[in-house]
Amino acid sequence: MGIVSGLVLFAVIWSMTFLVALPIRVQTQGDMGEIVPGTHAGAPEHHHLGRKALWTTLVAAIIWAICATIILSGWISVADIEGWLHPNAAPANGTGG
Repeated sequence: MGIVSGLVLFAVIWSMTFLVALPIRVQTQGDMGEIVPGTHAGAPEHHHLGRKALWTTLVAAIIWAICATIILSGWISVADIEGWLHPNAAPANGTGG
């Protein structure tokens, strides 16, 4: 895995983790009882984006380290995944019999 591949993998993991973290502990205007005229009661009042971004970065770094270790060590290869998805297919290396 190259540097660019590692950065792309981290960006994808960070984005997915951030989307999971966004709805956690959101306090809406309806929850606070102070609805601004012209807005929906479900609009966020306190979203804690800075704290969520920090926690997302920490969690994504851990997940990325695990994924990078698996990829770089060769514990799971593309051939393994192909074998799981298509168990009856002929092997890619060799004539198959």
